Amino acid sequence: MQKKLQLSLSVTLLFACGFLYRFILKSSCLSCLPSFKSQQGLETLLSHRRGIVFLETSERMEPTHLVSCAVESAAKIYPERPVVFFMKGLTDSTPMPSNSTYPAFSFLSAIDNVFLFPLDMKRLFEDTPLFSWYSQINTSIERNWLYISSDASRLAVIWKYGGIYMDTDVISIRPIPEENFLAAQASRFSSNGVFGFLPQHPFLWKCMENFIEHYNSDIWGNQGPDLMTRMLRVWCKLEDFQELSDLRCLNISFLHPQRFYPISYSEWRRYYEVWDREPSFNDSYALHLWNYMNHEGRAVIRGSNTLVENLYRKHCPGTYRHLIQGPEGSVTGELGPGNKE
Repeated sequence: MQKKLQLSLSVTLLFACGFLYRFILKSSCLSCLPSFKSQQGLETLLSHRRGIVFLETSERMEPTHLVSCAVESAAKIYPERPVVFFMKGLTDSTPMPSNSTYPAFSFLSAIDNVFLFPLDMKRLFEDTPLFSWYSQINTSIERNWLYISSDASRLAVIWKYGGIYMDTDVISIRPIPEENFLAAQASRFSSNGVFGFLPQHPFLWKCMENFIEHYNSDIWGNQGPDLMTRMLRVWCKLEDFQELSDLRCLNISFLHPQRFYPISYSEWRRYYEVWDREPSFNDSYALHLWNYMNHEGRAVIRGSNTLVENLYRKHCPGTYRHLIQGPEGSVTGELGPGNKE
C-alpha cells in the first residue's frame, strides 16, 4: 500500500513539474520576465535542435491571418516540437495584449507548443560573421531592410540552434523527414523560404560569410534565394531533378520543387481560385503561398470554396474559425518580410 502511494505521489510530482516547466517557458516568451530569463527560456527550448522557426522583422504586433495559419499548421504537424515565432515588435517589457485588440497574437500564444520571443538581432548575430556587418550598417538608408534583415536572421538562428526555418506564408501539411536540407524553387535554383540544418552546420557559416562578401541591397533576392543558390553551386555540382526524386549533395538534401512549390510563383493566383478537382499535394511537405506576389490583396473568404480556404479549414482550423470572415468582412493577406519569396 505504501509503495502504491509513493508511486502515485511520484507520478503526480512528475506531472506537476512538467506543467510548471511548460508554464515557465510560456511566461518567459510572453515578456513577463527580465530579458536574461527570456534568453534562458529560448536556449532551453531550442537546445534539442528540433525547433520550427518563424520571423517577423517589422514592428507589427498583430500577425495577419496567413501568418497565424502558417504558425498554427506547423504546431499541428509538429506537436512534439517547439514552434518559435521571433517578433521584432515584441520586447521584454511588452505587456500581454488583449484578445480583442490582438486576436491572432492571443490565439497563437494559447497554443501549447507555440512560443513568442523578442527578435534581438544584435544578440542573435553575436558569434557569427554577421555581427560586424550589423554593427556598422545604417539601417535607415538600406533598401528592402525588412527583407534583408529577415534573410540574415534566418541564417543566424538556424546556424546557432538548428531546426527548420519557414516563411510565414508556408502552410505545413506533413512532417519534413530531413535534417539538413534546402528547398528547390525550380531546377538548379534554391529558395530560402524553407530550410533546415543541424546546429553549426558549415554550409550556413559559409552562407553568412558570402552574405557579407557579396552584400548588395539593391539587387532583390541577392541576400536570400540567390545566396543559397550561389553557395549550393559551390558546395556541389547541381543537376536537374529526375522525376520526383530529391538530390543529395554531401550531407545536404536538395528537395524537389514539388515538396514546397507545387504551384509556382507565376501561378500563385490559383490558390485563390475554385478548383473542379483539388490537388492532393501527396508529394509535398508544405505549401508556399507566394504572398509577396499578392499585390492585388486577394482574400481568404469564408464560404468561397477556394483552394486556400479549404487549406485553412484543414490545416489551420483555429485560424479559420477565429480570424476568417465572410464576404462582407473579408480579411486580406498583408505583405510582410517573413513571406516574401
